Amino acid sequence: MEEEFFMEKAVALAKLASEQDEVPVGAVIVRKNKIIGEGYNQTIRLNDPTAHAEILALRDAALNLNNYRLDSSTMFVTLEPCMMCLGALVHARISKLIFAARDEKTGVIVSNNNALDMNFLNHKVPYSEGPLGKQSSELLKEFFLSKREKPKC
Repeated sequence: MEEEFFMEKAVALAKLASEQDEVPVGAVIVRKNKIIGEGYNQTIRLNDPTAHAEILALRDAALNLNNYRLDSSTMFVTLEPCMMCLGALVHARISKLIFAARDEKTGVIVSNNNALDMNFLNHKVPYSEGPLGKQSSELLKEFFLSKREKPKC
């Protein structure tokens, strides 16, 4: 299944984030069955509050295409996007969003709001909860559990 293949790539990026002590979220952007952009959380490493997986994947895809419009492209991300990332998806004109796990704290696609369904948006992004939700969720749970178990100095 093609959706699972691309979500596996996003999960691999999420694992890379975790290895770098970043919240394990990964994203890939696909056009014509080819990955055109990828990213993983790097807010700490880059000292950049906007360095979420989705934002970095959008930047990578835009540079690769030499165009800030990413129509005809699908984003696969391991965690439901936050409000900032949602805005970037809309502005980039992403054609479809597929996320693996819900984010009960800051997710705005289905968890805390149906923000993509708001009437004022000038671009609609169809979305679905895709494959590997359990795997993505477990990766996040393990990461935060390890943070709580570390002794504080």
